[in-house]
Amino acid sequence: MQPIHVGLLGLGTVGGGTLTVLQQNAAEIARRAGREIIVSHASSRSLRMAPEALNRVTIMDDPFQLVVQPEVDIVVELIGGCTPARELVLQAIAQGKHVVTANKALIALHGNEIFAAAQQHGVTVAFEAAVAGGIPIIKAVREGLAANHIEWMAGIINGTGNFILTEMRDKGRDFAEVLQEAQALGYAEADPTFDVEGVDAAHKLTILAALAFGIPLQFSACYTEGIGQVQRQDVSNAARLGYRIKQLAFTRKTPRGIELRVHPTLIPEKCLLANVDGVMNAVLAQGDMVGQTLHYGPGAGALPTASSVVADIIEVARTLTTDPHNRVPHLAFQPSELADIPVLPMAEVTTAYYLRLTAQNKPGVLAAVADILGEAGISIKAMFQQEPESGTCEVPLVMLTHPVQERQMNAALGRISDLPDIADDIVRLRVESLR
Repeated sequence: MQPIHVGLLGLGTVGGGTLTVLQQNAAEIARRAGREIIVSHASSRSLRMAPEALNRVTIMDDPFQLVVQPEVDIVVELIGGCTPARELVLQAIAQGKHVVTANKALIALHGNEIFAAAQQHGVTVAFEAAVAGGIPIIKAVREGLAANHIEWMAGIINGTGNFILTEMRDKGRDFAEVLQEAQALGYAEADPTFDVEGVDAAHKLTILAALAFGIPLQFSACYTEGIGQVQRQDVSNAARLGYRIKQLAFTRKTPRGIELRVHPTLIPEKCLLANVDGVMNAVLAQGDMVGQTLHYGPGAGALPTASSVVADIIEVARTLTTDPHNRVPHLAFQPSELADIPVLPMAEVTTAYYLRLTAQNKPGVLAAVADILGEAGISIKAMFQQEPESGTCEVPLVMLTHPVQERQMNAALGRISDLPDIADDIVRLRVESLR
């Protein structure tokens, strides 16, 4: 059979890794795909590959010229961002070319448009590497768990945030100090906003929720909260209560709608996800037939991510001769069967809470706080008071509540913060049992 010709958009970390995998494992890949796969064209702003790796590759300055090359069968988009990635992908689709991408922002924000175009032109858009790097979670949800109603999914899907919280727990370090080290190690960008504010994880969770529940991609509806508010004392308080703090991406189908949220969360220390440390990623899925399945591995890096990219290329190569109307649907469900289920506002989500308040060390303050919580229908599960620092009259109060709707908690915290004997901001973190 004729070889498959691939055009690479981007030869950076992942693009270079993809070329390396395709060249070093060429024979094994051909055995699996049923034909040879060759990178024939590439476009990149800078070339960091060894010259011998590019001997058989036509380098093009203009990526828009690459996507219209007649001999290119599959366009692999690895440049990141939405501009010009969106335009390049749509043009490739219009040319009847299959697309592979690792671009989570592109899929989360423009996936509905891209998949509709792909359906119209009878081509495939594969995006395994867009979520959790080298972990084949897209195929697991879309195909391996296809017999199940997915009830909920929870993931640690940003390695930078997980590295920071792990260092804070294991070494008692401050957030700012660990963030600086993460930047020095290359785990975090110079502008770490997408990682520490949860935006990166929200992009990935948007994709997982669409696959799990058969809904359109709805990134704008995802609640996102960063980990910058988490302090060393919160990490140690969580350990005292039997929990660990993780930047959790969580989605659940309820009778009222879909929960879609990313925020720092207390997880029981014996839970599998609580023991995912450093830059590693993991996704826990609850199916009605299979129960819980854990998918664990490296969430980033040149070769792990390239492994997923090349797996998509092989999948596309295998399906080139199949009827386009009988391929695995992009979002797991047939396009005509996507459900119009609402995403719940965060105020309507029910969860337990960890609260840390700084109060004046005098009689009646704790009783006033407890009265407000009680009047709001909020039950306290555990509570302790820390020793005041020398020379101060303020003490930290730590509470763990039973589950309650966020709307009730917001109202109660508003009243508590107005008390004259409560100082500073109240730290509120959510708690999930993942049972």
